[in-house]
Amino acid sequence: MRRKLVVLMAMVLLILSACGQDSAQKPITLKDQNSHEVTFPQDKPSLFFFITTYT
Repeated sequence: MRRKLVVLMAMVLLILSACGQDSAQKPITLKDQNSHEVTFPQDKPSLFFFITTYT
């Protein structure tokens, strides 16, 4: 049962990744904790962490 679920999830992930775009059309801009805008470059891959707090 678990193996079938893993295979199904892998197939869904493969299909969803094939339907996506190769790159973003517009630059990605986010705000940091000090409300400064941060723009991520589009010419090379980048990794960012997103942490939220609920207050």
